[in-house]
Amino acid sequence: MGSSSIRLMPWINRKIVDPVLLILQTGTEPKQLAFSTALGITLGVFPIVGVPVFLCGVAIALLRSLCHAPSLMLANFISTPLELSLVVPFLRFGEVICGGPHFPLTSDALKKVFTGQASREVLLSIAHALLGWLVASPLILAILYVALLPCFKLLVHKFSALPSSPKMLSHSHPEVKLKIRDV
Repeated sequence: MGSSSIRLMPWINRKIVDPVLLILQTGTEPKQLAFSTALGITLGVFPIVGVPVFLCGVAIALLRSLCHAPSLMLANFISTPLELSLVVPFLRFGEVICGGPHFPLTSDALKKVFTGQASREVLLSIAHALLGWLVASPLILAILYVALLPCFKLLVHKFSALPSSPKMLSHSHPEVKLKIRDV
């Protein structure tokens, strides 16, 4: 493995694995964790970069005790690479729904978006991507919830008895930490 992966592993442990373990220790119900995580990912793949964090904030404010805010925000954070990879599929899905023309993804179109010179076609393509996400999001939420619920039931059962001290957390259950293997 390269040196960049060696430096990446402590970051993944600190930013993802440790928070997940802390979340599992809170005693939150698996249904709430599954719903919150599914909602965080669903909102996190919204096809306009930067908007998902605001959507998650609105969802937390509206749902209050129905969702687990740390799970929702962590899922939103983790889904960022997925968000970037799903912009084009949402765009194409929106085009299919509307029966609209196929928007050519060229560097010129991207340049116009970044410089604020978006033409009607670019704005229409953004609307298509939003429509694609809007239609797909209930299905994404439902599939993620169904898939995550058994996982959280198992994880909550396994890790809810962990010590709550962060110092003890780093030394207990070392099998949870992602390890780099020598190849």
